[in-house]
Order: sequence, then structure tokens, then C-alpha cells
Amino acid sequence: MEMLDSVVALLNAIYWQPWAAIMSTDPWTANLVMAILLMLKLIFGGWVLAKGGRSPLWALVLLINGADILAMWLYAYIRWPFVDRAPARPAAEGTVAADAGTD
Repeated sequence: MEMLDSVVALLNAIYWQPWAAIMSTDPWTANLVMAILLMLKLIFGGWVLAKGGRSPLWALVLLINGADILAMWLYAYIRWPFVDRAPARPAAEGTVAADAGTD
């Protein structure tokens, strides 16, 4: 059992638990920090989803522990809308492009 305790102590020294500092403060401070971190997680998750052509409401999946990692992994391997769309067709001869002549 002593070896297990020494391994845990070594891992805690290497990978210090950042939540220990947050939770050692006043309860309102800890709740404020956690709310800010959660809000940032949802904002940036929604932004990434919107940039990928999906509904930003899917960021609510990030609130579920465990499902957030699975959702990010699945999102990386789904079909991306901008990859599937048809390429732009060149303008026909004799027509002027919309941005021609604007300098």
C-alpha cells in the first residue's frame, strides 16, 4: 500500500490538480471560476460547431461528462459540409465576373 501512496504522491507532484486551488477558495469564488470556465467551454464549442456548419446548440452535449469527449471524437470524423459541396463553376464566356473591374 505504501508503494501505491508513493506513486499517487509522485503523480500529484507531476500533474498537480488545478481544481485543488480553485476548491480551496471561498465557495462563491470557486462557483464563479467554474461558471466562467463552463461558459467559455460552451461559447468556444458553439463557435467551432458553427464554423463547421453544424448547429451551435450541439455544444450543450459538452455539459455531459464523458459524452463531451465522445462528441468531440465523433465530430472529428463526420462528413464536413464544405468538403461535400460542389466546386464553384467558372463563368461562361462573354460574361463578366461580379468582381471584375473593381479596384
